[in-house]
Amino acid sequence: MTLLYKGTEVPPRGASKTLSRRELRERRDKRRGILVAATSTTLVFGALIILIPMTPGWESVKRSFFNWEIFAQTFPGLLEAFLLDVAIFAWCAPIIAVWALVIALCRDARSPALFPLKLFAMAYNDLFRGVPVILIIYLIGFGIPGLGLPRPWNSPYIWGSVALIVGYSAYVSEVYRAGIESIHESQRAAAKSLGLSHADTMRFVVLPQAFRRIVPAAMNLFIALQKDVALLSFIGPIEVLRQAGVYKSLLANFTPYVGAALIFLTITVPATRLVDHMLSRQRRLES
Repeated sequence: MTLLYKGTEVPPRGASKTLSRRELRERRDKRRGILVAATSTTLVFGALIILIPMTPGWESVKRSFFNWEIFAQTFPGLLEAFLLDVAIFAWCAPIIAVWALVIALCRDARSPALFPLKLFAMAYNDLFRGVPVILIIYLIGFGIPGLGLPRPWNSPYIWGSVALIVGYSAYVSEVYRAGIESIHESQRAAAKSLGLSHADTMRFVVLPQAFRRIVPAAMNLFIALQKDVALLSFIGPIEVLRQAGVYKSLLANFTPYVGAALIFLTITVPATRLVDHMLSRQRRLES
């Protein structure tokens, strides 16, 4: 027996739901797409597995880059050096998040009296987004210690971290600004009509909504920061990339670089998949 609820038919409990032709076609197309994707991926990887070992220089490359004995010998040392990468990231990331927000708020200043702050934020972003991060690291990491500062203020760990902070803050502040400007002007007008000050409007109305929208984009930048910590090896800190270079020189083999790459992949791949999940979830909520 079919029940009626608010004018619509509701199948009785336990009855199977009949799928429409459209739903059946969508399921069939989805299964076909998965099958085609799996088949093409298997063929491509199978061809690579078969053809690469047939190349003339494969044995030499295998000894130089995929030496299991050297990998097992050097991997623990690489993991230990990677802890320095994690430590540098751990103290740079929160400072970047806060300093970038300050820059973004200065960039959003609307009072004529605060125009110097707006001008400073514009110049800051133009300068540090226009210069490669590695060049900022060289200029700050070698330039400031060259002033002859006493220890520990001449440490490459300190000034390398400062270089990452000032460089990445410019990029993150633009992400903040995009999130702030995505909030419709009517939100500010409504807050003003309720008697909220500009500061309270930013704190209670604009920023909470902006933060939710920018999380995936900001996460992508912090994933890039985790990788770019390795650039500090050019000014002295013995983190995972520098340690891999030391092993390469000692053992005359490039396998340690492969080990370093695998360590980075174990961090960045799950983080990237998390960002993809957050983006798809955000699209579902907005649709």
